Amino acid sequence: MPQVLVVEDDPEVRDALLRFLVGHGYATRSAPTGLAGLRDVLQDPPDLVVLDLGLPDVDGAELLGMVRAVSKVPVVVVTARDAEEQIVALLNAGADDYLVKPFSAAQLDARIRAVLRRGAADGPPRSITVGDLSIDPGARIARLGSETLDLAPREFELLRYLAERAGQVVTKRELLSEVWQMAYGGAEKTVDVHLSWLRRKLGETASEPRYLYTVRGVGVRLAEPAEG
Repeated sequence: MPQVLVVEDDPEVRDALLRFLVGHGYATRSAPTGLAGLRDVLQDPPDLVVLDLGLPDVDGAELLGMVRAVSKVPVVVVTARDAEEQIVALLNAGADDYLVKPFSAAQLDARIRAVLRRGAADGPPRSITVGDLSIDPGARIARLGSETLDLAPREFELLRYLAERAGQVVTKRELLSEVWQMAYGGAEKTVDVHLSWLRRKLGETASEPRYLYTVRGVGVRLAEPAEG
């Protein structure tokens, strides 16, 4: 049963929304102010927030920014404001959908279910396993057997990128573009240095690889030790 938090200051509107949501199978709770809603999100994250913009303590648009700074919880904005530039600004600021009052109960239900479906489809990043090497992208933890690897942020991103393409040869130019975000190229020596650091932490060398195999003149391939 999805948990929906309604942030709405008007008691009649709030009660009507809660009755409707309960009747359509949602577990609900509410907050009459923006800061109370933010506190609720932090203390007990809901599955989705229905957010009114006209709040007494903080504007809903500002609250949306606060929520996005601390949480990825889906937010459906409901408001009487219908200016196109306002809608575009809120969607760009992180709102998942936007409904202009008045709207039908069926329309709200459809929007909530669509947002929740998108979230379920995205899901958490999947774990990656290559031989005894395992990577949890969500927790940002890499392990070799039972040992947790002590990786700097860039080392982790490099290892993850290669592991996601296990068995494929990845060029240094691609690594500079995708891991270092150097769209117009950069010093390939940077990749070499980080690969050297990774090899040391994986217990291997360039001449005796276990996971990271250099393909001379092309790039590098991450693969199970048995493939070497």
